[in-house]
Amino acid sequence: MTSNLFNKVWDQHTVGTLPSGQTQLFIGLHLIHEVTSPQAFEMLRERKLKVMYPERTFATVDHIVPTDNQARPFADGLAEQMMSAIEVNCDEFGITLFDLKDDRQGIVHIVGPEEGLTQPGLTIACGDSHTSTHGAFGAIAFGIGTSQVAYVLATQTLAMNKPKVRRIEVTGELASGVYAKDVILYIIRQLGVKGGIGYAYEYAGEVFDRMNMEERMTVCNMSIEGGARCGYVNPDETTIEYLRGRPHVPQGDAFDKAADKWRALASGSDATFDDEVRFSADQIEPTVTWGINPAQSVGISENIPPVDEFPADEQTGVKEALEYMSLEAGKPIRGQKIDVAFIGSCTNGRISDLREAARIAEGNKVASGVKAIVVPGSQKILKQAESEGLHEIFQAAGFEWRAAGCSMCLAMNPDKLQGREVSASSSNRNFKGRQGSPTGRTLLMSPAMVTAAAIEGAVTDVREMLSPVTV
Repeated sequence: MTSNLFNKVWDQHTVGTLPSGQTQLFIGLHLIHEVTSPQAFEMLRERKLKVMYPERTFATVDHIVPTDNQARPFADGLAEQMMSAIEVNCDEFGITLFDLKDDRQGIVHIVGPEEGLTQPGLTIACGDSHTSTHGAFGAIAFGIGTSQVAYVLATQTLAMNKPKVRRIEVTGELASGVYAKDVILYIIRQLGVKGGIGYAYEYAGEVFDRMNMEERMTVCNMSIEGGARCGYVNPDETTIEYLRGRPHVPQGDAFDKAADKWRALASGSDATFDDEVRFSADQIEPTVTWGINPAQSVGISENIPPVDEFPADEQTGVKEALEYMSLEAGKPIRGQKIDVAFIGSCTNGRISDLREAARIAEGNKVASGVKAIVVPGSQKILKQAESEGLHEIFQAAGFEWRAAGCSMCLAMNPDKLQGREVSASSSNRNFKGRQGSPTGRTLLMSPAMVTAAAIEGAVTDVREMLSPVTV
């Protein structure tokens, strides 16, 4: 294969080929958090091992931290144990920890780019599915399990099978009210939740070229929801300007030299791929999931598809999803009542997400009976939002303004659905029980769409709330 970025980075980090046929891959950056690291450190202790390159590992706390009352000890005893464990482990093994007292604390996939730790050409690993986020920078980034976390800590390598590479091109220009979240939900709907198995996804074309880094992170974040091992965007001037001046990137002339190397990593015009697909931006509209996996979605103007429109091997799952969600095939998703609105997560908890949501919220009120919360993805984002007055806009509209953390994306902290509540969520997974209640229901959508749903009390088309463009 000729010169696609994935192969360049893979080859540069290959230590050797193992007897199993797997590649032993050097990991340039290892990110850890409080949930998947305690057992990994115990594995090291049991074997009397040290962390090989502690300077290449950075830790934060995000999954289990409360977003309302963060006083220690936490009310949840298990959460307090996890917090204590990561504090002890990082201190003992010499690892930098962004804890709640550190203004660098936040969701692991937000603070890595924010601090300039995430850079083009790196191999990145983290004990979290959505590590694919970091591919937005032209890195290849993998979510790993706890035993692999221990392996990386001890050896700074991973044993991996090399995936194939699929180029996904989206041409044209997105319409107003259509966001990066809609793009990735559309791609997953077209290719399926298993469509990416065995592949890395390269996102290319005019739509991705125009996206800012935060939008690219949203897309790469959900690559894993389409079954891909990772997803990435080629580094360009947008990438370079985002990284310029951040704490962990080279400074001055060294930065300019690094930028030249980053540009050279991009897939060349002669690059070849194992597969290529193309989509047109004019086919994408605000998108909402109706089922129990991220591929089960429709555009806001569409009806939920009939069961018989799906392949035979998917129809049982579709029936299960409709029954669980209490929805009917052939009916619109628009108008579906909601109980909870959640803006946040590693998918959509960045400053541009909050700005766009605030634009919709300003001058409006959350519908009666809807609980609406906004959770910045990091302490730095929180402070930036407050400096711009975004928190005041949200609070005036009836949203709760919270501290940084993963919050309602997953059921590991106090922010959870109750009973059969329906959530409009800007997060990444709509699995059964994902948001805390075993019977709770999740509708994934963009932050702007979540805001619109919170105001209406039901799923609606955010485009109708956007001010018309005057010529």
